[in-house]
Amino acid sequence: MSKNLDQLIAKEILPQTDNWEATQEFIGRIVEVLLKYIRDQNDRGQKILEFHHPDKMQKLIDLSIPEEAENLEKLVKSCEDVLRLGVKTGHPRFFNQISCGLDLVAMAGEWLTATANTNMFTYEIAPVFILMEKAVMTRMWEAIGWDAEKADGIFAPGGAIANLYALNAARHHYFPRAKHLGMKDIPTLCCFTSEDSHYSIKSAASVCGIGADHCFNIPTDAVGKMIPEALEQKIIECKKEGLTPFFVCCTAGTTVYGAFDPLTRVADICERHKLWFHVDGAWGGGMLLSPEQRHKLAGIERANSVTWNPHKLMGALLQCSACLFRQDGLLFQCNQMSADYLFQQDKPYDCSFDTGDKAIQCGRHNDVFKLWLMWKSKGMEGYRQQINRLMDLAHYFTARISETEGFELIIKKPEFLNICFWYVPSKIRHLEPAEKMARLEKIAPKIKAGMMQRGTTMVGYQPDKQRPNFFRMIISNQAITRDDLDFLIQEIVDIGESL
Repeated sequence: MSKNLDQLIAKEILPQTDNWEATQEFIGRIVEVLLKYIRDQNDRGQKILEFHHPDKMQKLIDLSIPEEAENLEKLVKSCEDVLRLGVKTGHPRFFNQISCGLDLVAMAGEWLTATANTNMFTYEIAPVFILMEKAVMTRMWEAIGWDAEKADGIFAPGGAIANLYALNAARHHYFPRAKHLGMKDIPTLCCFTSEDSHYSIKSAASVCGIGADHCFNIPTDAVGKMIPEALEQKIIECKKEGLTPFFVCCTAGTTVYGAFDPLTRVADICERHKLWFHVDGAWGGGMLLSPEQRHKLAGIERANSVTWNPHKLMGALLQCSACLFRQDGLLFQCNQMSADYLFQQDKPYDCSFDTGDKAIQCGRHNDVFKLWLMWKSKGMEGYRQQINRLMDLAHYFTARISETEGFELIIKKPEFLNICFWYVPSKIRHLEPAEKMARLEKIAPKIKAGMMQRGTTMVGYQPDKQRPNFFRMIISNQAITRDDLDFLIQEIVDIGESL
């Protein structure tokens, strides 16, 4: 018979002892905590969060690391506290970021991944998962429109790292000596991305030694799309100034407005100037799975590389990001270091399946199991329906706030699932435009603070260029209903009118 959990510590269960009964009891209790959290997170009657300021939060939960081992009962209680005091980002009324809720099949895949605890560097260690990664990427290559027999790719810890892979591979393609000699003997490089693109492109330029100042932001139009004429003008200008352009990044689904850059026109420019064409589809790449929506990414098949985050629109659990390449072999050439304690070439199988040597990491988390399992649970048709339904909800919400007094859209007809808007309380609607805009700067933060105090819903806000703070609504959680959207509208009105 096992002792109670308050009389046991971790070294008294598996793997350090054979006490299966106590092990099963501890894991069972943890599963109970998780199941309760899943139930609460999907209960619209539950709050999204119990907000506490940092000084108070530190008093509500013991985050210290003790000198002696804590008993298992205390560990269970700590798990309960962490989940209870955190934000329920899978709640159907959480609209704060590009957060796609909690897909239970993906969650099951993540649990299984953690249990297997397999490193993805060699085939001998992770044979099924290595093949699974290629099977999933094959579907992604086909969705882009590439020849799957000639394409390549790798799963990375987030879209920022995936963009770094793309920039580094592009530099290697044009200047392979940089891998061994650095930037000393190559021209002064520069790259281009839109002013509304993700900051990770500039970050990648900094990490690769190109320099953030040599990553030029190209102006966007009124709806947030890169202006191709401005791009070509800047390319020509850089050449005249002695710089060497080599890389252009388009965004398919910008972070703020959800805009899709004109990929075909930019691809033409890249071909004329012999530049690498990258598409950051971290957010919008999933639209490729909807035949009705994929026209927004027309031209993506001409890209040399694509970033695609299944943990966003597709709803896989964090992190799940892929950097995909039209040309096979380039990743190995760029990143291979041939560590002889891992990547021996005399193994009794095809060593090209030792994919770890094309990564900039050594140890690599298995990000693909949850995606594979989730994709199997939906099929291609299931994703078509899921994406189309989210787009329908976005149209519904846009129509509802367009007809509701006090709401003003930033972009009248949003292209994607990002809806940006102001709420103008009745007491300031009569003001002159300049004064009204000045007052609006404080309205969204105050409404957001009211939401956090109530704990009923959450929407992000931000300023942009000359615009005062506005709400940035993201409709990406598959659990959202029209009733949730109606609730949000009324909540904003109620809090806004009470200010």
